[in-house]
Amino acid sequence: MKHLLKIVTTILLLHGTAFSAFAEKQTPGPKGGKLLENDAPRAEFFVEKDHTVTVTFYDDSLKAVPHASQVVTATAEAKDGKTKLEFDKKGDVLVSKSPLPHGDGYNIVVQLKKDPSAKPQNFRIKYDTHICGECNRVEYACTCEE
Repeated sequence: MKHLLKIVTTILLLHGTAFSAFAEKQTPGPKGGKLLENDAPRAEFFVEKDHTVTVTFYDDSLKAVPHASQVVTATAEAKDGKTKLEFDKKGDVLVSKSPLPHGDGYNIVVQLKKDPSAKPQNFRIKYDTHICGECNRVEYACTCEE
């Protein structure tokens, strides 16, 4: 029985090591924002200095492509309550009509649709503006494996 327990434990340890060895490091957004894991064109969520949000779309080689029919909304779940962000097209990108709530440490739920009739994809972002010591990116866009 002890021998079987050692074998099972070894298999589980090797299995966990294999998963962590093959864990895919997140691709950084070209502007320094959070590159969402959606189908192409990929969307980058980037918070500007004035706390408005810019969403830029990229092809598979991470070259910016013009906004087409995608629909983006976001909800900031701050301590003071929820704030819904709506986006307008500005040039080839989408820009939020209003800024994010002040402070950080709250969640943002981004809803992305390929077109108005498509099924939405939801993404959760922990909004934190501190700089990561490992990748030197703002925490909400950190690409480390933590």
